[in-house]
Amino acid sequence: MGDDGDEHGAGGGGEPDEGRPLLRVERRGPVTRLILDSPHNRNALSARLLSEFAAALEDIGSDPAIRLVVVTGVGTTFCSGADLGERRSAGPGISAHTALPEVLRRIVRLPQPVLARVNGHVRAGGMGLVAACDLAVAPASATFAFSEVRVGVAPAIIAVPALRVMSRRAFARYSLTGETFSAHEARAAGLLTATVDDAELDRWVEGVTASFLLSSPDAITVTKKLFEVVWEQDWDQAMDSATALSSEAFGSADAAEGIGAFLEKRPPVWVKRP
Repeated sequence: MGDDGDEHGAGGGGEPDEGRPLLRVERRGPVTRLILDSPHNRNALSARLLSEFAAALEDIGSDPAIRLVVVTGVGTTFCSGADLGERRSAGPGISAHTALPEVLRRIVRLPQPVLARVNGHVRAGGMGLVAACDLAVAPASATFAFSEVRVGVAPAIIAVPALRVMSRRAFARYSLTGETFSAHEARAAGLLTATVDDAELDRWVEGVTASFLLSSPDAITVTKKLFEVVWEQDWDQAMDSATALSSEAFGSADAAEGIGAFLEKRPPVWVKRP
């Protein structure tokens, strides 16, 4: 799947630079950017890139000073899916296929919110990255496809996050046909939070970032836990878990500060993180 939005899987297209990371980590105060930087295969999910991704997420999860994670890519392709060339040469079981589930799991369970800044086209496994993030924004020029069926495989792993954000009917259509669809269609299907004009992408990200930084870090972490509770438990279990999480949130130092600030009509000062 290339910059021109073709329909099939990634791989090929040159040799990687073995001397540098395929995932760039950029820290900007409380915001960390994870940048897919593997242009030789249009940011395909190779085993090495996913290993770097998992390690970065582990470090971020243990750093409470980080308030927001932004995932994006270089070039005009956000992610072209699995590196099929690598998978074919490596043989069964030795590829991104076994590493992708862990990365998706870490994104979903990260204490901090994760925003996908979709810089361009998305295919196959890249769709799972977008779906796993808490928010996702894309320019109107981006295109999307669950292209697995076009190369004889199934979007099995990425169906887990995708079916939690997309309507079943939309996922069925796009995953069974493998057709390419627009950013506006991705928004209507639930895959994206927003679609913006290409020139407005960074402005949108900056606005949402500012909103996140006004919110309590503890409350955000608890709120993210609610997503799993509601997804994975039946009504009674979910209500019990949500009640416990509510008590946890109301008993936090951030809650005391936030409620006090509201009653005193002043901006809250959240507890400083190391």
